[in-house]
Amino acid sequence: MTGLILAGGRGSRMGGVDKGLQNHRGVPLALHALLRLAPQVGQVMINANRNLGAYESFGVPVWPDALPDFAGPLAGFLAGLERCETPWLVTVPCDTPDFPQDLVARLAARAEADDAEIAMAACPEDGALRTQPVFCLIRTDLMESLVRFTQDGGRKIDRWTAQHRTVEVPFDDARAFFNANTLAELQQLQHG
Repeated sequence: MTGLILAGGRGSRMGGVDKGLQNHRGVPLALHALLRLAPQVGQVMINANRNLGAYESFGVPVWPDALPDFAGPLAGFLAGLERCETPWLVTVPCDTPDFPQDLVARLAARAEADDAEIAMAACPEDGALRTQPVFCLIRTDLMESLVRFTQDGGRKIDRWTAQHRTVEVPFDDARAFFNANTLAELQQLQHG
């Protein structure tokens, strides 16, 4: 299984900064994600579209989007799928440093049990179970489907995953999926 850290966004809600390189407890956010994901998978890659040298200093392969203009998480999924040499790719965002340490094992177990092609994390929010689509385990043989979807202009994760056997995997701790989209949220994360 291969892990992919999604760090290719514009960071527009954070003033245009590269979110993955923002300091969190003395370490870049994306490095937190790498250190948390690496023990759960065989190999790790990073999807980034700027500051490639900074990401390469983490010691893993770094791949920019295959699609132009910061096309969103699916562009990152595609960059990872194009280079993934294992049957499964698991994606995590760079801005959620405290995701579960058993994330991959639980997604994989549920995908196998349900014969799913995609498994996504979900957690409680406002009394309902909310999907966390960027925490996604994907069969690599879905790459052609994603190429077609994005070439047709598709950018929404849920619209693409709805075309496949997808299962939601519930996690109890919503705090584990707290992400820093703004500088205020990053400060909140520091003190969490």
